Amino acid sequence: MAPTLILKPGTAWSDAWRQCLAVAPEAFRDDHVLNLWSGSWQTGGRTLPATSPVDGSPVAGPPRLDAEAAQQAVRASLDQHRAWRHVPLAERRARVGATLDALTEHRELLALLLVWEIGKPWRLAQADVDRAIDGVRWYVDGIEPMLAGRHPLPGPVSNIASWNYPMSVLVHAMLVQALAGNAVIAKAPTDGGVACLTLASALAAREGLPLTLVSGSGGELSEALVRSPEIGCVSFVGGRDTGARIATTVADLGKRHILEQEGLNTWGVWNHSDWDALTAVIPKLFDYGKQRCTAYPRFVVQRSLFSDFLGAYLPAVRSIRIGHPLTVEHPDDPLPELDFGPLINAAKAKELDDQVTEAIDRGAVPLHHGSLADGRFLPGQDTSAYLAPVTLLNPPPSSPLHHAEPFGPVDTIVLVDTEAELLAAMNASNGALVATLATDDPRTYARLAPQIRAFKVGHGRPRSRGDRDELFGGFGSSWRGAFVGGDLLVKAVTDGPDGERPPGNFPDYHLMP
Repeated sequence: MAPTLILKPGTAWSDAWRQCLAVAPEAFRDDHVLNLWSGSWQTGGRTLPATSPVDGSPVAGPPRLDAEAAQQAVRASLDQHRAWRHVPLAERRARVGATLDALTEHRELLALLLVWEIGKPWRLAQADVDRAIDGVRWYVDGIEPMLAGRHPLPGPVSNIASWNYPMSVLVHAMLVQALAGNAVIAKAPTDGGVACLTLASALAAREGLPLTLVSGSGGELSEALVRSPEIGCVSFVGGRDTGARIATTVADLGKRHILEQEGLNTWGVWNHSDWDALTAVIPKLFDYGKQRCTAYPRFVVQRSLFSDFLGAYLPAVRSIRIGHPLTVEHPDDPLPELDFGPLINAAKAKELDDQVTEAIDRGAVPLHHGSLADGRFLPGQDTSAYLAPVTLLNPPPSSPLHHAEPFGPVDTIVLVDTEAELLAAMNASNGALVATLATDDPRTYARLAPQIRAFKVGHGRPRSRGDRDELFGGFGSSWRGAFVGGDLLVKAVTDGPDGERPPGNFPDYHLMP
């Protein structure tokens, strides 16, 4: 009989919220957060109800501004930008460094907010905070040569990011943009992470960084955050539909832009025999339920190796650990080591479950279908946002699972017989951020890898966004605008010599670093 689990004492949402009120009373009110512009926290905005994906309980929702208030915030950010760009680099470094110290002091609170708001297991939530802090500190230590001969943009950088990495992607980018001499605007993600982002922004604002944080509907705020002439650069992380609309706008306006979009990242298996290595990596590929832009939801497998592939894959996927991230058997127990918790909300879990059912009805073969009965949950808790791992063979072309990234724990497998079929299947989404080719022969890898349309291609190992000096971008529809990572992130948000063409994927040219 499975032991009865409890919520670890001190980790309730109410505990986290009380800490937020104590640490940053200027940014948090009794039951909601505030927006930030003009260097002060602003009341206003219509706060919509929000729930935690962890157990369906209420959490703080974003205070949604209207278009007029957003435009006011953008104008105020331009005023900040005009002053901040003249602040000496030594002072900017000191203020960003002090912000990193404050984030480090409140590391566990930031991570606990991520658990409740977006469902990250404790280990991954801590890693998200740590990657933001460590990554920005690398820039603080090495920023001088990156800025040689460069100067800030004419206006602030506008950030519109998805909910899945509020710290290691969004806050990381914001602090580097400010370090480079720009004022920074961020739109709080609608689906989750607003309290974590608010706390991080409050700690940065105390150190005098020129940050603006606003919330609202993307459609209503896009006029201000994308089209405003005050904006010097638009940085977007999200889906292809929204990204394509923003890309059209910024191209028409001739505006600097960094648009990271989704793609179907694939893992190819061809003339491969190291099955132990595959078994070891499969659980890692399920981190955070594959709710990340560099997840691998598609395996393209040589048909003659399919039996060996299943022998390595199925035991690994059956070992995946899911459940409520804050459950323990005894109060003093450490928090559980889980591969993932809930998806971002119940609607997403239902959408994916419906897509799986429809794909099977139309001919896909279910190779694995996990059960929530094997997960770690509190007695009687709401589990509507959870989805156990699923693996399908040959999803039909009519299914979204055939051609699009599921952004959830659903793997699909496609069998191929020739190298041409392998490449076609691995390039199914017209560009991807990462890919991997598992093959024993280095010459085969060297020959095929350049034909895979992904920015990073691993040889039998997964690739990721990377940290510090590792560059990042995408091919095809997965990326538009300047590439980032290392000194390219600084180049993307500063101006250099006349006629400079930054590496990136632009309407009129594609330039690799």
